[in-house]
Amino acid sequence: MSLVEAVANVAVGYGVAVVTQILIFPVFGLHTTLAQNLKISALFTVVSIARSFALRRLFEAIRVRGAR
Repeated sequence: MSLVEAVANVAVGYGVAVVTQILIFPVFGLHTTLAQNLKISALFTVVSIARSFALRRLFEAIRVRGAR
């Protein structure tokens, strides 16, 4: 179930990112196509996964170090 949760989290985050960009970019004068929004969201999703993984590893290392 952890894998299902992780996949659901990424999928929902990706969807939220696409919708947010479609709504917010024009407010700032940025006009992009749907294809561009999908690509931008994909890049941010990859960065988010990497950040989450790095933080998880960091906090796990801190936890293990503190247990000694």
